[in-house]
Order: sequence, then structure tokens, then C-alpha cells
Amino acid sequence: MWTAENWKDYEVIDTSAGEKLERWGKYLLVRPDPQVIWDTPKHHSGWKKRNGHYHRSSKGGGEWEFFNLPEEWTIHYRDLTFHLKPFSFKHTGLFPEQAVNWDWFSELIRRAERPVKVLNLFAYTGGATISAAKAGASVTHVDASKGMVNWAKENAASSGLSDAPIRWLVDDCVKFVQREIRRGNHYDAVIMDPPSYGRGPGGEVWKIEESIFPFLTLVSEILSDKPLFVLLNSYTTGLQPAVLSYMMHTVFTARFGGCVEADEIGLPVTKSSLVLPCGASGRWTSEQGIS
Repeated sequence: MWTAENWKDYEVIDTSAGEKLERWGKYLLVRPDPQVIWDTPKHHSGWKKRNGHYHRSSKGGGEWEFFNLPEEWTIHYRDLTFHLKPFSFKHTGLFPEQAVNWDWFSELIRRAERPVKVLNLFAYTGGATISAAKAGASVTHVDASKGMVNWAKENAASSGLSDAPIRWLVDDCVKFVQREIRRGNHYDAVIMDPPSYGRGPGGEVWKIEESIFPFLTLVSEILSDKPLFVLLNSYTTGLQPAVLSYMMHTVFTARFGGCVEADEIGLPVTKSSLVLPCGASGRWTSEQGIS
């Protein structure tokens, strides 16, 4: 498992009975996690001294309960700054487990010693975007939500990247890639964090099990002659690491060579010294044996 072990401002303190106790900077949050199917004693004082608690509803969704939590605050990862705020369906605007991927591709970008153009699709609040830009890449950031793109811009500005070569685009990712192919534009690297389910601006249905393989094939058309890497993230139960590996090998290795690795990603849990699984990632790179 690839584990995000280098956080200072974030940690999973404990897990039990479908929930996790987390520290985000100096604030403690309790949020539901479907992976936590065990029920262990909640001895840590943070369970009771939490600043925010997201309660899942039996009817779907849920709501936040707050205890002296600001509307917004920041945390840091290395030299990056992220604005956080609790919003719909338990989220805070950041997936800390992705830091293990930020470190991986940032090293590839720095070591490339050439200009690297990165396309970040379904880019959310820009953790991958600002990580790639900080490593020296020029980045095109695409997300269908204007609010998420504006949030990502705030993160970039706070990380000292206001003048970095980042294009911010509010667009449907599939249609954007199709247009880029027609325009003849190419990228050296692509990062994708697609949702399990969604609808495009024209009502188009995105169901990842049906849509992802055709989309990967489409993405292969916008890679440059000397592509550096492709990263695919999945939080969908059915897309296990072996499935990601098979798809990426079929699409990218068959065309460009290189190698594919895929694994679960996770976060260390302080109390148990175990690792909480948080999805899966597939990595294709043109460099053999780079993990």
C-alpha cells in the first residue's frame, strides 16, 4: 500500500464503528468512513472533544454538528497551503491520502529536467495542481464546478503560486479532452480523479465502470510524443488496483511502453499504528521501475 506518511498538520488519530477521528491542524473532526467496519473502544479524548462531527443520516446524506470550529482555516503540506471548510457530504476540501501521489509525480517532474505540461482532470480544489506547479510544471486545471476552481485558485495563491503557469478552466472534462484532440494540443502528463457517478452540463451520464476505459483511450490521444506519466485515482469499490493496472497497461503501455503500477493508498492511524485504506491509484510512467 502507498501511504501518505509525511503530514505534519494532519493525522488520523483513531477509527471505530464507521467513523474516523482526525486532526486537521489544531482542530479535531469526526467523520464517517465506510471502510471502518470494526468497533473498538473510543478511549481517545478527542472523540468527545471534537470541533466538528458529521452525522450520516439513515435516509442518505447527513449534516455537520460544530463545536467551536471556524468557518475556514488552513493547513500545510511541505511548502503548500490548503484552505479548509466543512461542506456538503462530510468533505473539507482536501483528500490527505493523495499526498503520497503528489510526492511521486513531483519527483518525476523535477527529475525530468525539461518543460513538463500537466493536465489535471476532475481537479477539485487543486492539491495535485499546486503540487505539480510547485515542482516546476505548467498545469491546466479542469473541473466542472466553478466553486471548486475558485477554491483551487485560493490554494495556489496561498502557496505562492499566483503567477505560476496554471490555466484554470471550468469545463466538462470529457468534452474538454475531445476539443483538445481536435485542436492538436498535447500534454506530457495527465492526472485524473474521476467521480463514481456524475452528469455533464448537457445531462450526459458519467458512470465510472462504463465510462472510464473509453475515457482513458481518449486521454491517450492527447499525450505528447514523450509522455512522462499518467495518474488515475479511484474511490470506487469495484475498481481495485488490479483493474486499474490492467486498463492502464492496455491503453498506455501498449502504445508508449513504460510500466504500470497500481496499489491501494492509505493513511497511517496513530492509535493502532495500522493503515486506513482510502481508495486506489494506478500509475503509468515512461520510466521503467519508477514507483
